[in-house]
Amino acid sequence: MRLILYSKPGCHLCEGLQEKLEQIQNLSFELEVRDITTREDWFSAYQYEVPVLYLSNRQDAKGAEGEIIEAPLPRPSPRASVQQLEQMLRKYLAN
Repeated sequence: MRLILYSKPGCHLCEGLQEKLEQIQNLSFELEVRDITTREDWFSAYQYEVPVLYLSNRQDAKGAEGEIIEAPLPRPSPRASVQQLEQMLRKYLAN
């Protein structure tokens, strides 16, 4: 499983979510952090939304046409604990 975190420098919510994701030990996933300031399309899409978290099938089976599917996940509360974040991710991985 791969998680993609759209973030930007100086975003405390982004940094907090990244730290919590990196502390999860009971789930196996690869975390890719994408700095929205490095691409105009990412910046346009997420400048007012970060942090944004996506689940990607990049390491799993591809979509019907072989494309990579990235599905947005609900934004976790900044107050969510590492355990609560892990529970949320388990819920979406089960689907």
